[in-house]
Order: sequence, then C-alpha cells, then structure tokens
Amino acid sequence: MVAVDNATGNLLFRSFSSEDETLRRLAFSLSRSLADEEISDDLFDTLEDVLGDRALPAPAGRARRTDDLLVRLGLPLPKRRHQGKATLLLPEEAGRITNRFRRATSHLMQVVPHRVAMYPAEELRLLIALSDERPDPDRAVAHLRRFAFAILAVLDLMGDDA
Repeated sequence: MVAVDNATGNLLFRSFSSEDETLRRLAFSLSRSLADEEISDDLFDTLEDVLGDRALPAPAGRARRTDDLLVRLGLPLPKRRHQGKATLLLPEEAGRITNRFRRATSHLMQVVPHRVAMYPAEELRLLIALSDERPDPDRAVAHLRRFAFAILAVLDLMGDDA
C-alpha cells in the first residue's frame, strides 16, 4: 500500500475533459514538446559549418565562360573580389558531420508528421536518400552541402520555432 497526500489524491479523482478543442490543444502542445527535444543549436552550428565558412568559391571555369560571353557581347567584365581558398574538409570531420546529419534525419522523420499540415513526402524522400548515400571522399563536401540544404528545407516546412 502507498501513502498519498490529499493534493495527489484529488488529482486521481479529478475529471478530465473529452472535448475536441481541449484534446487538440493537448496534442498540439505535446507535438511541440516532442519537436523541441532534439533540434538543438548543435545541428544549426553544424549546418553553419557546412554552408557558411566552408563554402568553396565557384570554379574558375564558370567565371571564364561567363567572361567569354561578356567579351563577345562587348560588355565590361565584372570586378571580382579575390576569394582565398576555403579550408579543406578532413575525412574524420566529414564523417562526424555526416553522422550528425543522419541522427538529425532520423529525428526529423519522427517529428515532422506532428509539425506540418501536409506530409512533405518528397522532401523526406530526398533526406532519406542523402542519408543512405555513401559518397567518395572527393565528393564529401558537395554531398554534405546537399544534405544540409535538404535538412534546412524540412526545418523550413516545420516553421519558425523548429
């Protein structure tokens, strides 16, 4: 037998509402709570690592083709800022980021149905495909960028407070 104080005993015998509006508010609150659990600042920091400072400059070949077109049309060439080389992504760091994105993918698969009005099937299909992909080391940066953009697309669908 367990001893229960009066306050706890009153909760046990309290009637609960079965109204649709109350149940919807409760379900909404629970889904928000579920979504807030694992979408951490660490994920956003990792997205910033991939899409922010690590962004490699555009290949020189594209600028030359554009320059050739401008010259043929008799237009002046645009002034370009000198971009230093971006830091290379080490294989260990690429693996760490990929694992972080895979964990985020599995969490998003559980949370997204509770946070959107229409199920984003195409966005989640792309996210799963990128999660399953195992790129060569020389294609890791491009893969991580695609993965990061796919995660951002799903987060955008979830709303501002995701």
